[in-house]
Amino acid sequence: MAAPPDDDVLWARELHYAYDGSPALQGVTLGVREREIVTVTGPRGSGKTTLLGCLSGRLAPKSGEIWFNSLPVHTLGRQSRERLRRDRFGWIGSEPQLVPELTAWENAALPLLLNGARQRTARSSATEWLERLDIADCARKRPAALVQSQRQRVAIARALASRPAVLFADEPTAPLHRTDRLHALRTLVSAARSHGITMLLATHDPAAGATDEVVGTSVADRRISLVDGRHARPTGAPDTKGSATCSLFV
Repeated sequence: MAAPPDDDVLWARELHYAYDGSPALQGVTLGVREREIVTVTGPRGSGKTTLLGCLSGRLAPKSGEIWFNSLPVHTLGRQSRERLRRDRFGWIGSEPQLVPELTAWENAALPLLLNGARQRTARSSATEWLERLDIADCARKRPAALVQSQRQRVAIARALASRPAVLFADEPTAPLHRTDRLHALRTLVSAARSHGITMLLATHDPAAGATDEVVGTSVADRRISLVDGRHARPTGAPDTKGSATCSLFV
């Protein structure tokens, strides 16, 4: 078992995963460098969510290797993987999963509180991200009092508040309208760039997008495309880790 390259903070080799015998990943290999932003594109059912799930430790691959720095994630037990996700990773899904009994700021601060941060510190960090996402006025409201777009932005604030080493964003703007999508993605990219967060951003629609002039920055350093659980490459293209810098996908 060979260790990953020194310049890759996240590295996977020959990942395979199946749902009830139906292949979802079929030999995917990739490396992600520290502070790099990578988009994972492809149609629905191409394996994007499964790939992010395996890389983040939410799913255990049937076979293959996953390394976070020098840590072999594929050998960790369930509790160790949960601890890794809590301490070093952030996750944003296409549907916000908030604790209904907690307010918006408490939901956003939850990872920090679970890691032993003082309430004042956790609240300050959570409130900062709620403000940046234009929902500071919702801080004291519970999820039931929020609309879907507000709940999703709370979930985004929660993922950013703890400043994870790696942020996995699986269709994070799916519930949002176009204006909110642009704002949320702009915030995600800005946070990753300014805080040195490595980010994998999955989207199912590589044809849709906004120009860099609208966004104000390039969204990614590299793009990986999946089809049927495999890397998708143009005919005759070499086997590389990804393509050149891509535009903003929404």
